[in-house]
Amino acid sequence: MPIILRLDRVMADRKMSLNELSEKVGVANVNLSKMKTGKISAIRFSTLDAICRTLNCQPGDILEYRPYDADEK
Repeated sequence: MPIILRLDRVMADRKMSLNELSEKVGVANVNLSKMKTGKISAIRFSTLDAICRTLNCQPGDILEYRPYDADEK
């Protein structure tokens, strides 16, 4: 998938645990864990807004686009 999730890196930079982020954002631990590991296929804008507000970051800090190589398609 060409979208890479960097939530774990941003959380580490902010020294915030998954439990703390879950409480502040109001999203279940299991859902944030799936996001950290890249095992999601969609995210609501309201969730992204809450995460960015809590972590004081931009969506681009969490989401990265990496195009497929010609051989990967």
